[in-house]
Amino acid sequence: MILAAGRGERMRPLTDHTPKPLLQAGGKPLIVWHIERLVRAGVTELVINHAHLGKQIEQTLGDGVQFGARIRYSDEGSALETAGGIAFALHLLGEQPFAVVNGDIYCDFDFSHLPARASALANSADMAHLVLVDNPEHNLKGDFGLQAARVTDTGPKFTFSGIGLYKPSLFANIARGSKAPLAPLLREQITLGHVSGEHHRGRWMDIGTPQRLDELDKQLRESQNARHD
Repeated sequence: MILAAGRGERMRPLTDHTPKPLLQAGGKPLIVWHIERLVRAGVTELVINHAHLGKQIEQTLGDGVQFGARIRYSDEGSALETAGGIAFALHLLGEQPFAVVNGDIYCDFDFSHLPARASALANSADMAHLVLVDNPEHNLKGDFGLQAARVTDTGPKFTFSGIGLYKPSLFANIARGSKAPLAPLLREQITLGHVSGEHHRGRWMDIGTPQRLDELDKQLRESQNARHD
């Protein structure tokens, strides 16, 4: 599932007429970088949620055939926050652990690892598996600790990348159509010792401001030019 329902307040005025996941960097929409990377890794069954200007997302991406994927949409009308949005789409996600990726990040995480991680999650008492990254300047305190592949409340903190695997039962108590944030659910399971994790050391950027979008665009264009030289 790719999360694409956020309003993108900090990105205004860019998001007044364009949904945040369709903002471009390196010549293509942010969400397309994810779709192409997922498909290359063999992950082709995709669910995308949307709210603000969501029909534009459907018109741009279609049924996914152009990417070699099958895309289904979860139209929330008005955004339900992360856990609420996932709960709203559970009927599309099946009964096995599934991956969720924030639509407004750029990351070179190798999605081909996900099926094996999902299978391990299914066969364990864990409820979630999180990909953590080094803390960026805008989140220096970090979010969660990581010790011996377990996500903890203690120790040096890392930043949650917005890439995770979840069991459907994690969202079972959220009434469909209600708003609910993800962090409290995760913290509850972390306290119980039911969340595994890993540290991704590659490229990651949270595209939360127009400045960061410009910076990513510049980086991607430079690396594209370097490949063509």
